[in-house]
Amino acid sequence: MKEITRREFIIVSTLAAGFAIAVQPISAQVINTNTQGLVAGEVKIPVEDGEIPAYRAMPARGTDFPVVLVVQEIFGVHEHLQDICRRFAKLGYLAIAPELFARQGDVSEMNDIQEIIAKVVSKVPDAQVMSDLDATVDWAQKSSKGNINKLGITGFCWGGRIVWLYAAYSPRVKAGVAWYGRLVSDSTSLTPKHPIDIAPYLKAPVLGLYGGKDNGIPNDTVERMRQALKQGNSGSEIVLYPDAPHGFFADYRPSYRKEQAEDGWRKLQTWFKEHGVG
Repeated sequence: MKEITRREFIIVSTLAAGFAIAVQPISAQVINTNTQGLVAGEVKIPVEDGEIPAYRAMPARGTDFPVVLVVQEIFGVHEHLQDICRRFAKLGYLAIAPELFARQGDVSEMNDIQEIIAKVVSKVPDAQVMSDLDATVDWAQKSSKGNINKLGITGFCWGGRIVWLYAAYSPRVKAGVAWYGRLVSDSTSLTPKHPIDIAPYLKAPVLGLYGGKDNGIPNDTVERMRQALKQGNSGSEIVLYPDAPHGFFADYRPSYRKEQAEDGWRKLQTWFKEHGVG
């Protein structure tokens, strides 16, 4: 594989403005969290081969904030992910969402989900993602505002899978919350392991939030993950909302389910506080 130089590396140097094209039109129920009392906006994260953009939000006053990594869906760090960071900041967290597809391409300008998967998502190595998340944690610590001794991670869809993997990979993670991330898949050179493979070895507790009517994540794989988690002692749990589809937290899409989304958000806050993130 050809070594990437710093000049060649940066494909996506800034974050998307607004929502990704592939998710238009935006639903009327979209949540908008303001920046009053916050410091919020784009930052640059130094990584091994250059830098990647990220969205960061935190309270305008204070320091030593617990840190939450917010991991994107396949649509990148668009407005929805940025709003989630602001929601965390309103709760007293330093929340940061790095653009983990930066080397592979700009998904925000692509019209079709299959194009996004084929041209970008399928080319993102897990090892690269783990390294970039490590770099993001380092940045949060060096910013002088983040307390990485109180480190949590949450993610959605593609990012939900990453939550499980990073919680197994990084000893710094205190707790994770995975929203409908795929649990079972084939091993490839870029994605050698999946959540079910690492479930027995997890140290940090992860709360999985899944939909019983998710067409992409069959209920039997959720049950298999539950059984695999019982082989370890991480204290991880899975909640299955029987009537919820995939993407039930995504308030900008028709898949949004207000009741389940709000319940999951409450459970997330409780989970983090009970496990040292907050």
